[in-house]
Amino acid sequence: MLGRLMAALACALALMLAGAPARSEPVLSLKADGAARTYTAAQLLARPDAVSVSVPSDIAYGGRATYRAVPVLALLAEAGIPTDAPIEVKALDGFIAHYPAGIFTEGGPDGARAFVAVEPHHAPWPKLKGKVATAGPFYIVWQNPKAGRVSSEHWAYQVASIESALDPLVRWPQIDVAPSLPVDAPARRGLTVFIHNCMPCHQMNGGGESTIGPDLNLPMNPTEYFQPAALHRLIRDPAAVRTWPERRMPGFDAATIPDRALDDLIAYLDAMRHRRK
Repeated sequence: MLGRLMAALACALALMLAGAPARSEPVLSLKADGAARTYTAAQLLARPDAVSVSVPSDIAYGGRATYRAVPVLALLAEAGIPTDAPIEVKALDGFIAHYPAGIFTEGGPDGARAFVAVEPHHAPWPKLKGKVATAGPFYIVWQNPKAGRVSSEHWAYQVASIESALDPLVRWPQIDVAPSLPVDAPARRGLTVFIHNCMPCHQMNGGGESTIGPDLNLPMNPTEYFQPAALHRLIRDPAAVRTWPERRMPGFDAATIPDRALDDLIAYLDAMRHRRK
């Protein structure tokens, strides 16, 4: 009797395992002109152009880190994504990074070089500080980033797709400053700071795709409820001003957003409260 019961349990277990869906392997999608090209982690790691990349100041983990990675330019070329147009990188958590046209090619061999780091299935990376996940399965890392227009937000991790995109000002004209502002106006310079550092998580007047953080002008603008010194400190170190369990905003130090650029960003925010849609 016991033998029959054990046999029945073994059979039931075998059927359950047979019917269980296989764990899918992470896939990176590259999109251009409506067409998509996909790569699994294993395919990327097996490529002949996969190399060991060492970065001295890793944004996600801090300090020096080494990854097995593939040059971004090689993947863009295969997918037909032009480098002379803006590129958008979307992450699994809703983060959306905007890369300006030419950022991956400017400076030539001596410029900043971007790679897609690939997390090996058999050797997962450490979990990110304060998070339950790693920076994988795909993470854009840079060598010599100071030689280009690379912000901390261009070190996108948990990447799901890399896509050809229109200029943000073409897609969302409501994020632009007043046409009457001079070319060198602080608020106009601050618009560029906003696109590179804030739009990955925030919208402006409903313009943008990411909804990780709140819209920065609707229903109110931060300059309307923060004193200038408090807003400056919030951007530098959010936890120094307020914190809560689900807070996800990182701080932007002076190496990421210099003091003048931070003043420009606040000038942009202040200008946009008069252009509420």
